[in-house]
Amino acid sequence: MVHSGLAAHPTADHLLPPIGGPATRALVSAGMTDLDTVARHSQAELLALHGVGPKAVRILTEALAASGQSLRADG
Repeated sequence: MVHSGLAAHPTADHLLPPIGGPATRALVSAGMTDLDTVARHSQAELLALHGVGPKAVRILTEALAASGQSLRADG
């Protein structure tokens, strides 16, 4: 069996950090399974998801910064 594409298997440094079950489920339900997909969204978009609060956004922002990325600017 041949696996194609890296997006299907994100590297460990791009996986979602531990942000709690409800927030993780909300992100995965919205199609955000790794930091690369989270970075395509704004803080406001993340906070609009039921289960994602300020603490989860802070943790995600810190993880993105550590990988040289950031959330999309609001607006």
